[in-house]
Amino acid sequence: MTCENLGEFIQLLEAKQELLRIKVPVSPCLEITEIADRIAKSEGGGKALLFEQVEGSSFPLLINAFGSSRRIALALGADNLELPGKRLREIMETDIPKKFTDKLRLLEKAFGLARCFPRAVNISQPPCQEVIRRGPEVDLLQLPLLQCWPDDGGKFITLPVVFTKSLLTGKRNAGMYRLQVFDKNTTGMHWHVHKDGAHNFREYEQRGQKMEVAVAIGTDPAVTYAATAPLPPGVDEMLLAGFLRRRPVKMVPAVTVNLEVPAEAEIILEGYIDPRERRLEGPFGDHTGYYSLPDQYPVFHVTALTHRKNAVYSTTVVGRPPMEDCYLALATERLFLPLLTTLWPEIKDYRLPWEGVFHNVALVSIKKEYPGQAHKVMHGLWGSGQMSFCKMLVVVDENIRLDSGRALLREILSRIDLQSDIIVTDGILDALDHSAPQPFFGGKLGVDATGPVAGDPLPRNANFDPVTAAPGTIAQDIKALDPGFGDCRMLFPDLALPLFLISIEKTAQKRGTYFRDLLLKNEILPAGIIVFYDGDIDIHDDSLVMWKAFNNVDPRRDISRQGKLMTIDATRKSEPDGHHRPWPDDLINSAEIKGRVDARWKQYGLPLDCHSSI
Repeated sequence: MTCENLGEFIQLLEAKQELLRIKVPVSPCLEITEIADRIAKSEGGGKALLFEQVEGSSFPLLINAFGSSRRIALALGADNLELPGKRLREIMETDIPKKFTDKLRLLEKAFGLARCFPRAVNISQPPCQEVIRRGPEVDLLQLPLLQCWPDDGGKFITLPVVFTKSLLTGKRNAGMYRLQVFDKNTTGMHWHVHKDGAHNFREYEQRGQKMEVAVAIGTDPAVTYAATAPLPPGVDEMLLAGFLRRRPVKMVPAVTVNLEVPAEAEIILEGYIDPRERRLEGPFGDHTGYYSLPDQYPVFHVTALTHRKNAVYSTTVVGRPPMEDCYLALATERLFLPLLTTLWPEIKDYRLPWEGVFHNVALVSIKKEYPGQAHKVMHGLWGSGQMSFCKMLVVVDENIRLDSGRALLREILSRIDLQSDIIVTDGILDALDHSAPQPFFGGKLGVDATGPVAGDPLPRNANFDPVTAAPGTIAQDIKALDPGFGDCRMLFPDLALPLFLISIEKTAQKRGTYFRDLLLKNEILPAGIIVFYDGDIDIHDDSLVMWKAFNNVDPRRDISRQGKLMTIDATRKSEPDGHHRPWPDDLINSAEIKGRVDARWKQYGLPLDCHSSI
């Protein structure tokens, strides 16, 4: 069963006991974020939250609606996330019909696909236009806008479906780009240079023409998801939404711009962007778990605000994973596997670990048949679509479970040779990668952890001496070299390549390279992979150390190999490290807000096991 609109989805969530209502007044300035963050990080992603009284607004606010495997599956009308991908695979693997019964099945599929196309409808008063405010009547500040994190540049619309149209082809694009609200009728339009909306904007910019834009807030769940999906350029996201819904998305004309909008949306913003106008947007606490830095972005002028009479404002908060957006990414991971296997038939599965914030690391399993096949897959993915932004790729054999956590890490470390199985190269990166020496481009890491086949080099790591010293003894020996060495954690001492996590206290004179060279020179560790962390990092927190390693490393600058040792510098970087860009801060809510939420938790009526602050 799929939902026609957000109201139906809320009813479904409540019927499935996946929704909690907060009936007391709550502030949209940091307080809702702190509550949602705790719920999202509880076991299984917690529940969806409907705030019925948001201070300063008459609109209820829905958040964390997609924040669990069960809820994102419900959003896509499936019992589990494998089913939509299975449907897509069946369509893509359709053979040329040879018999009459085969032709009938193909015809049935064709009619099924025809029902997926968006449908323009003529309705005298569409639900999304029950209330219409034009020109001076527009007041965005009446919406329950969130300030998510203390250092955010202002209040943001965080779950918008932004509709634009190509000036050259007339094709529609629906993307999700955050909007910083500057005043009652203007916002920023934060689309990165690689996004389709930005591509459409450049067409208008080159001709000096204003660009019409429409923004839907609170769409049915399939439409919301489709706006986040990495579709090829020119493919209408409403077609994907229709495929997921198994029926078309109804579209109606906007009231002040020449664009179509979803008829069943809760709220619509209409307006234009003048290509000659820019304004400072940000900072913003982003899905990487860091603040994205302020920069100049286009300005969206709102000419009309329309909404349902009893509209619900749908939003999200992003930050250090796990958060609600992790489950949207999980849906993409599962849905788009058939597309990857069509291009690379040897790929059997892939995973995007949450700590890699979607674009920093991918795990791929393949059916290996010849030497170098893993390298071929790496370079193919690095040259294809949004996978080209991936900073780190690890390839394993098809029999290896990609969701097995520490067992997977053991398999990888037991198979790789530091000299033959590690690729360090350069390529394009996501705009939010802060560790690269320059925006959009930096180092990439490839790891071939597949087993040998005929023609591969001799067995790897044939001669090695297992580490016999206890972690405490190693820590003491390292500390004796320099008091800047801190805690030491050792994993897999029985392997040829054990893993050492070491905290260091950097100074103006002693950077990561100093501690690296000191270890390599004194040969305290015979073999293994050493990862350096800042002294304030709890190296015994598995999720934290993975998040820091995936986000704080530029492979070209921060990874060194010498013999049987490899070092990785996962510390913060600055000018003395050769990093000449600003380094963003971690997202941490204020002590005042944490204390307020602690004190009010029972008033909210939320589960006590989600009470602890992060």
